[in-house]
Amino acid sequence: MPEQLDEPAARGLSLKGALLPVYTEPVRAPIGTTPARRPHSVRRTMSIDVEWPGGFMEAGRYLGRARDIVTLDPADTPRVLDEAEAHLTIAMRQILDISSTPSPPRLRQLVGVRAGGHLRAALDTNVPEEKAAGTPLYLLLDDMAGASLVSMWTISQWHGQVLEQLRKNAPPREMKGVCIGFRPGSSALGEEDRPLRSQNATRVVPLPNPDDPQGWHPMPELPGMNFRRARRIDVWREGGELRVESHFQDSASAPDGGARLAIHEYLTRATVGPDGLLQTIEATPGTLPYSSCRVAPVNLEVLLGTPARDLRDTVLERLKFTGGCTHLNDMVRSLAEAPVLAGSLP
Repeated sequence: MPEQLDEPAARGLSLKGALLPVYTEPVRAPIGTTPARRPHSVRRTMSIDVEWPGGFMEAGRYLGRARDIVTLDPADTPRVLDEAEAHLTIAMRQILDISSTPSPPRLRQLVGVRAGGHLRAALDTNVPEEKAAGTPLYLLLDDMAGASLVSMWTISQWHGQVLEQLRKNAPPREMKGVCIGFRPGSSALGEEDRPLRSQNATRVVPLPNPDDPQGWHPMPELPGMNFRRARRIDVWREGGELRVESHFQDSASAPDGGARLAIHEYLTRATVGPDGLLQTIEATPGTLPYSSCRVAPVNLEVLLGTPARDLRDTVLERLKFTGGCTHLNDMVRSLAEAPVLAGSLP
């Protein structure tokens, strides 16, 4: 990975040239349970659950589920607009097997693709219609890149000593410059610019709201070691504007059997004008692994005035490398479908 020494963050500056804030402690403010559905709103929920049936050294089994619902009166049963499910087997971030419902004709072309940056190019080639339509299935497939990476953190929580021994014989992993949290000089980097092994994580409550049992699609309760990436996107209208609230969380089961542990968590609120342009956006971190990660939201302002529908590509162009956070970037990219979801509102 090339060192991004000439980027503003390497000099302690935002993309607009302002001094980056300095934080000495990682954030520990979990977002909490999901609010009840609003009247006249659309909600998209998504989850990717991961387990390792053959042991943590073997391939992982990834179950993705997503659902869109429209709520007119929260007292009534919401209407399901669309659903999707995906099953993948992934080892060393390479897709070994894949199936989904619905099943695009070229879905099997994704077998053999590495679930990182290469995956997005493969999606553009093989399932472009899913991206163009902003479907729940596309969100699931796109998010496999991040889920396949962060799920490895779960193994470190359950088998940390074994992994540490394996890392001693592995070549150093170059992380400096890949994101704003690992910008040159970051407190998250230790000897030889390797990421610090000690990462912040917080206990979190279950996402489904017991007072709104239909607010989430069904998610499996897996035993033992497991990982979950979850997203919620709420869209509603106020006047001529679209209001969007989104929650994102990466969590793992705890070895002690207690409440789940979250490693990444953000709450984002945005406004889209009648012209389809992004008017406002703010992100509140709930849990992040390092104190240096907390500065990421300051650069979101460079997205203002851009078409919301183009966010999947615009974010990658404007918030690359030390300009953004990988996980916050994916969260903002997922807001590109807000105008699509709004099309189902009365």
